[in-house]
Amino acid sequence: MSAHAYEEFALRELTAWQAEMLRPPSLVNRLATRAQHKINSYIPEKIHTAITVTIKQMIRAVLFGAERTTRKPEVYASLHLREALVQERIEFYKRAAAAEGGLTGAGGILLGFADFPLLLGLKLKLLYEIAALYGYSVEDYRERLFLLHIFQLAFSSQERRRQVYLQMENWEEQKKHLPNDIHQYDWRTLQQQYRDYIDIPKMAQLIPLIGAPVGAVVNYRLLQKLGVTAMNAYRMRWQEEQKPLRQH
Repeated sequence: MSAHAYEEFALRELTAWQAEMLRPPSLVNRLATRAQHKINSYIPEKIHTAITVTIKQMIRAVLFGAERTTRKPEVYASLHLREALVQERIEFYKRAAAAEGGLTGAGGILLGFADFPLLLGLKLKLLYEIAALYGYSVEDYRERLFLLHIFQLAFSSQERRRQVYLQMENWEEQKKHLPNDIHQYDWRTLQQQYRDYIDIPKMAQLIPLIGAPVGAVVNYRLLQKLGVTAMNAYRMRWQEEQKPLRQH
């Protein structure tokens, strides 16, 4: 496939993905969201606060500690070559996540709980690698916030996903209005959406006998979803960057 033909293919995939991101929540989605909000309302505020702080610290530890193990930004001649390398990294992390999920799922409840930070680390490191392959430096604090937006986009309810997507459109302009301190990020919403999204499939991982296969499959699919979301998020930025060039 020629570079131009691949770009046309990628833009068609991007258009379909954008339509999916903007699709309003269905009745089933709205009912599920309301039910989850009701459940959350029964959880004591102290527990919400503790979970928020835990997830915030875990994500910040990876975001600010992964640079030593992440490749430097690279610029490739074509989108085709760039995305071939991105696909290779997604496959690597999918296999790693499946292996990790299988091992922790086979270990019962204690190892099942250990899966949460391990899987979170794999997800964020995959995002670091993808950012670099698209040529963006995560040394820029705003690029790290873009990664958090991708994370939310992949693991949120349909209603919240649409809101996050709109925050990512025209990112070069949007990032000028970002908070100066990562502590100002909406960690509470991120942790609730992420936790609600993975609660049911990950709880099955704690069940004896089926925990290992469930853990492997769920982790594999979660990394697949994150990888596809990240690719299209960066395709959107690539498309926006191409517009001025095509006008000239």
